[in-house]
Amino acid sequence: MSENTVAASVAMLKVIEGWGVDHVYGYPGGSFNSTLSALTEEKDKLKYIQIRHEQVGAFAAAADAKLTGKIGVAFASAGPGATNLLTGLYDAREDHAPVLALVGQAGTSVMNTNFFQEFNEDPIFEDVSVYCRTIMTAESLPHVVDQAIRQAYKNKGVAVVIIPNDLGFEQIPDLPYGSHSASDDKVAPKVQPTDQEVKEFLRLVSQAKRPVLHVGRGIKDGGDAIIDLSKKLQIPIIMTGLAKGYVDESYEGNLGMSNRAAHKAADEIMASADLLIAVGADFPFADVIYQTHPMKFIQIDNDRVELGRHHNLDLGIWSDATEFVKAVLTKADQVEERPFMKAAIADNLNWRDYMKKQEEGAVNPIKPAFVYQQVNRIAEDDAIFSIDVGDNIINAFRHLHVGKRQKMVISALFASMGTGLPGALAAKLSFPNRQAIQVAGDGAFSMIMQDLITERKYHLPIINVITSNKVLEFIKSEQDDLPMHRSGIDLEDQNFAKIAEGMGVEGVQVTEAADLPRAFDQALQVTKEGRPFLIDVKVTPARALPVEALQLHQGNGKFVETVSPKYNANFDVERPKSVRDFLDSYDGQSLKTLPEFFDEYGVTL
Repeated sequence: MSENTVAASVAMLKVIEGWGVDHVYGYPGGSFNSTLSALTEEKDKLKYIQIRHEQVGAFAAAADAKLTGKIGVAFASAGPGATNLLTGLYDAREDHAPVLALVGQAGTSVMNTNFFQEFNEDPIFEDVSVYCRTIMTAESLPHVVDQAIRQAYKNKGVAVVIIPNDLGFEQIPDLPYGSHSASDDKVAPKVQPTDQEVKEFLRLVSQAKRPVLHVGRGIKDGGDAIIDLSKKLQIPIIMTGLAKGYVDESYEGNLGMSNRAAHKAADEIMASADLLIAVGADFPFADVIYQTHPMKFIQIDNDRVELGRHHNLDLGIWSDATEFVKAVLTKADQVEERPFMKAAIADNLNWRDYMKKQEEGAVNPIKPAFVYQQVNRIAEDDAIFSIDVGDNIINAFRHLHVGKRQKMVISALFASMGTGLPGALAAKLSFPNRQAIQVAGDGAFSMIMQDLITERKYHLPIINVITSNKVLEFIKSEQDDLPMHRSGIDLEDQNFAKIAEGMGVEGVQVTEAADLPRAFDQALQVTKEGRPFLIDVKVTPARALPVEALQLHQGNGKFVETVSPKYNANFDVERPKSVRDFLDSYDGQSLKTLPEFFDEYGVTL
C-alpha cells in the first residue's frame, strides 16, 4: 500500500488519461465540484472544454467517438444537468459510439434525504447505458471508471458513472488504478468466412437476375474491394447513410443512398431487386424498405446479433465484411455484363446529370444544392463535415462529396437535431490540423447556437453554414404527404450573422446566389487565420425531388412506375397527374423512369 495519497477524483482522471483521452466536455455544477477541482490539477494533461449546455457536451463526446473510434467523455452535475445529457447519450447509444458519462450526485451525508437536486439517477440512465454504477466508496471511484471505459468499448455504447460529490474529494492511496496497456490497442481478430459460405453465396448470386449490394459502414476500409466485387459480379451498389464516403462516389456503379434521404436510381433499383445482399449494413429503415416486394436476402455481418434482424434470411454469414468480399473475389469468375447492371448505371448517370444541374444553378432564391457546391469547392482533401439533422441530411447525401481522406459525422439512427455544431467541435478538437465544416438548418442550429461562443472561447476555426428557410422543411415534406393542413412548422426568421457577431464570431448573411462564392472565400480566409466564421444563407423552402414518392410495380411481365398515392395528400398542395408531371415539377425534364432504362437494356422479370 502506497504511503502517498491522492484525491479520488484526481486518481479517476489519471485513469481516463491512461486511456488516451485528452479532452472532456462538461458544464459546472455544485454537485460536481470534486471533479472540477481535479480538472484544475490535471489541466496540463486533460483539457476541460466548457460547453454552454450539457446536451452539446454529450453530442460532442459521441461525435468524438464516431470520428476517432476512441471513447468520448462528457460530464454533468446532478439533477437538471444530468437529465440534459440524455439526448446526446441516446445519440451515442443508437450509433454504437463508446462514450463515458460522469454524472454528479449529492454528497453521501445528504443522499436519500430529498436534498436539493437529488434524485435516483440510476434508473434514469439504465436504458441508455451498457454499464451504469453509482460510486459507493472513494477508493472504488478510479476502478469503476476504468471498468466503465472497458464496458463502453466492449459493447460499443454508453457507460455512466454517478459520483457523490464528497467521495471525489477524499484522499485514497496513490496507486496505478488504470488497467489500460498496449495490449488494448491491438487490432481485434477479424471473423473469417468459410469456403462453403462463399460457395453458397456465389450459387445464390448466379441464380439472381437483379442482385443488389447494400453496403454499410461495416465495409470499413474495403471500399475498393467492394467496387472490384461489383464489377466482377456485375452488381450495383447502394449505400447506407453512415457509410457515405466509404466507397468511391465517382464509381458509376455506386448508386448512393436509398429511402428518403436518397438518390433516385438507388430507390428504384432496390425496389426492383430479386436478391438483396446486405454487407455490414445496419439500416434503420430496413423493416419498411426491405419488405416492399418479395426477394431473397443475404446478410454478411461481424455481429451475429444483426443477422436476420430486419429480414428473413436465405443466407446469413457471420464474417468481417471486407474479409468476406476479398474471399469472394478470389473464388468468383468474371460475370458477363448484366443488362440489369447496365440499366442501373444508366439510371444513375441520368440522376447525376440532374444533380449537377441543380448544383450549378446560381439562381434566386438560393438552392441548397448550390450551397453544397460551394462547400465542395472550398473543402480540403481531409476535411471533416458535421451535418445536422433535417433537410440537410437529404441534401448532403445527394450533393456533398466525401472523399477517402475526408470524414462525415451525423446523428444517424437517433436523428437528433442540434448535432452539427457539437460534431464540428469534436472534429476540431480531435483533429486540430484538419478543416471542420458544419452545416445546419435554422431549426436545428437554433437549438444549440449558444455554443457558437465555445468555438470562439477555444479558438476553434470552424466554418458554420446555416441554411435558413424559415420552415422545418423536413417535417413540411412529411406533412405534405399526409391528409392534413400544414401545421406548426413555420419559423420566425433570424439574422444568424448578427447573432454570431454578438458572440464575437465573424459572419455574413447571404440572400443572393451571386454573393455566395465570395462568402465562402471569406470563410476560408478567416478560418485559415485561426478564427471561426458563420455564413447565414437564405435558401428556398421548395421541396427537393422526393424520390421516395416513386413506386415500382410488377405487372403483365414488366415493371411499371407510378407516383405514390400518399404523395401530396395534403389539403394545401396539388397532386401530379402522372410520373412525367411529377418529375417535371422538380425541373426533372431530363430524368427518365427506371422502366424506360429496363426497356432500353432488355431487363426482364
